Amino acid sequence: MTATEIGTSLADLVAIALFIYGLHELNSPATARRGNRLAMVGMAVALVSILVGTGAIGWWAVAIGVAIGGAVGIYAALKVKMTAMPQMVALYNGAGGGAAALISTVQFFIERGAGSSDAVVAVSLVLSAIIGAISFAGSIVAFLKLQELMTGRPITYPGQQLVNFVVLLALLGLAAWFVATLGALPGWAFVALLLGALLLGVLFVLPIGGADMPVVISLLNSFTGVAVAITGFEIDSSLLIICGALVGASGTILTVAMSRAMNRPLTNVLFGAFGAAGGTEVATASGGPQQIRSTGADDVGVMLAYASKVIFVPGYGMAVAQAQHSVKALADQLEKHGVKVLYAIHPVAGRMPGHMNVLLAEANVPYNQLLDMEDANPEFPTADVALVVGANDVTNPAARTVTSSPIYGMPILDVDKAANVVVLKRSMRSGFAGIENPLYELPNCSMLFGDAKASVDALTAAVKAL
Repeated sequence: MTATEIGTSLADLVAIALFIYGLHELNSPATARRGNRLAMVGMAVALVSILVGTGAIGWWAVAIGVAIGGAVGIYAALKVKMTAMPQMVALYNGAGGGAAALISTVQFFIERGAGSSDAVVAVSLVLSAIIGAISFAGSIVAFLKLQELMTGRPITYPGQQLVNFVVLLALLGLAAWFVATLGALPGWAFVALLLGALLLGVLFVLPIGGADMPVVISLLNSFTGVAVAITGFEIDSSLLIICGALVGASGTILTVAMSRAMNRPLTNVLFGAFGAAGGTEVATASGGPQQIRSTGADDVGVMLAYASKVIFVPGYGMAVAQAQHSVKALADQLEKHGVKVLYAIHPVAGRMPGHMNVLLAEANVPYNQLLDMEDANPEFPTADVALVVGANDVTNPAARTVTSSPIYGMPILDVDKAANVVVLKRSMRSGFAGIENPLYELPNCSMLFGDAKASVDALTAAVKAL
């Protein structure tokens, strides 16, 4: 090996080690920022290694790509609203899958022009092309749904599963032909394979509703990782193989964990056509209007100021109202009154994995106050107030008792076990699942209607005045 090859191999090992350790640091909110920084350094090392490895051939193309991609990434990170973070994640994930499919396409025509290929390269080409294209198209549909450029409700039609099966069968047939001929098939056939994979990606995500978007994003992320890892075999890159495997494995683990958090099998998430876009139906109980108690900010302010323990329960409504900083300001006021403040985080609250953690971290909420569901639930029976800020389905007690409910069996946050529950909502519209929430009828529950940010600001003023 030449000195350059040894140097690039060592750089790859350093980058891989930084990626692995950075991923490990993401296990806790307290170390997540350090993990991100380590992964950024690892990416920088990997890019320098690629630049050096290319030598005089094509280094300028790599440099231009890095400059353009870096500029777009920095601009997007600075400009994107926290409420739009899920769709940005979906879009970036789709870009990764699309890149894998493009590399496979280029490599196919290179191998076809050279007239030589082997079984490993042929299998890698076809798999990375299919999986990458599915991830790309599916992520774009997820982005469009989250951005509300198309309906977030499940889109279904008669014979949908049959259509999906026929498309999948055609893809498998083309893939088998590709491998059997070691990639020596007409260019149109490979293009047809790519188009079929793109179509399957669209059809795959269309019937999945907004309630399940966190799981879909996680699953598509694992698809992208697998596609990238397989691409590494095509171009003989151990860096891509290992890094793609890390993304694929972590995405798969997260997908399974989130499915368990909803107590629903992954097949039900993917093929159940469950979940609405944002609650267009009024949440009712027992077939009639809910018997609810409405309250005002001054009354809730007194309740909060004289409490011993208050647990905030954030949901997507907090993200929409961009109320995370207001919530932190309210928490600060309560702590000045000697109130113990905690935050209960449900695994699937929001529209992407860790959505609430990201929002609260942006507001500089102390990490030791953020409790996962299994740690938060034992705290509710001793809490004076559970303040629900824009969360709905993840607090619905019907999940425990109503066997006919689509969320029956899903673990929820036990807010109803607190001495008092105050729910901040714009209206009585239902959540993503489009079902009633009997929490609102309980005698210890009050509703504070209005924009979440405005309501929290009013509560802060009321507490401050006491």
